[in-house]
Amino acid sequence: MSSNNNRPAGLLAIDREMARQHADAIASYEGAGDMAKTIAASLKKTGRLLLLGMGGSHAVSRAVEPLYRALGVEAIAVTLSEQLGQPLSLDGRTILVTSQSGESAEVLRWFAEIGGGTKDTFGLTLEGGSSLAKAAPSLVGAGGTELAFAATRSLTVSFALHLAVLAELGEDPAAALAALNVPETSDIDGALAAFANVATVVTSGRRLQGVAEALALGLTELSRRPCFSLEGGQLRHGPMEMLGPEIGVVLFRGKDHTASLVTAMAVSVVEAGAPVVVFDSSGEEPAAGTMTIRFKPATGMAAIFAMLPVAQRFMIAFADQRVENAGTPVRSTKITRSE
Repeated sequence: MSSNNNRPAGLLAIDREMARQHADAIASYEGAGDMAKTIAASLKKTGRLLLLGMGGSHAVSRAVEPLYRALGVEAIAVTLSEQLGQPLSLDGRTILVTSQSGESAEVLRWFAEIGGGTKDTFGLTLEGGSSLAKAAPSLVGAGGTELAFAATRSLTVSFALHLAVLAELGEDPAAALAALNVPETSDIDGALAAFANVATVVTSGRRLQGVAEALALGLTELSRRPCFSLEGGQLRHGPMEMLGPEIGVVLFRGKDHTASLVTAMAVSVVEAGAPVVVFDSSGEEPAAGTMTIRFKPATGMAAIFAMLPVAQRFMIAFADQRVENAGTPVRSTKITRSE
C-alpha cells in the first residue's frame, strides 16, 4: 500500500471527494426541497418508477429499487443503454434519469430521441448546468461534479437525494441522517489480509445488492482486476462452481428479512474454500470463518450510509495494493461520451 508521500494522484483525488461526501450528502438532502416534493407527488399519482442510468448511477438505482417498492411504488432500474435498444413503455410511469455529470452519451441520445420525455420525467445529477438538468426538472446534488475517476461522493450524494424523495413518500429519514452525521469507523485491515491472495472478487447481496454492484464496479475500475457482482440467488444457481482460494467474495447483510439468506451464502462460501468478507449491519453473529466488518443494526438507507464509506475505503486500499497508479484510468474517462 502506498504511503501518504507517494500516494498516486488518482487516489488523492478520490480522497478529496470522500472527505467531503458526508457534508455534501447532508446539504443535498436539505436542499432537495420542492423538487423532492414534486417527484414524490408524481410517484403518488403514477405508482410506477422507471430508474435510468449507467455505471455507478445504475448501481444507485438498483440499491434504491427495494426502498421504493417497500413504500408501494413499483420501481424498476434499467440501464439507459438497454432502454435505448429495448425500451420499456414510458406511459403511466415516473421517469428518473440519473447521471452525476449529466453529460453521458446515453443520456444525451435518449433525450434527443424522445424529445424531452414526459411531464413525469425528472433528472438526478451533481451538475446543475448539465445537459440533463437543462432537459428535465432535476434533483441537483451539492458540491458540483465529482472529479475523481471512481464514484464515491457521487454515490453518497445521489443516495441522499433519493432519501429526500423517500421521506416525502413517508419514509422516516432519522436513522439514515444519523448515519451521515455520525459516520461509523471500521478497521479494514483484516478484510485486506483475507483478500491478500485473491485474483478476482465477486460481490453479492440480497436487499443490498445495489450496493454490492457499486462496489464491484469501483473495484474493477481501480484494481483493473475482474470484479463483478451477482445477486445472492443468482450466485447460488451455478456460479458457485468458480469458488476457491483465489476468488474473494464480499457479502452485504442488513437487518432485514433477507439476512438469513446472506448468512447461508457466507457459510457456503467458507465451505468452498474462498475467502469471504461480510459488511454486516444485521445485528446477528458473524458466520464462522468469515472476516466480518460489523456496524450498528440498520436497514435500508441507514445501512447503506453506514457501510458504503467503509466499503469504499476497502475498495481503494485493495486497488492500491495491486496497481501502481490506482485511480488513474488507462482505457476509460470519467465522463463516458461514446457508446
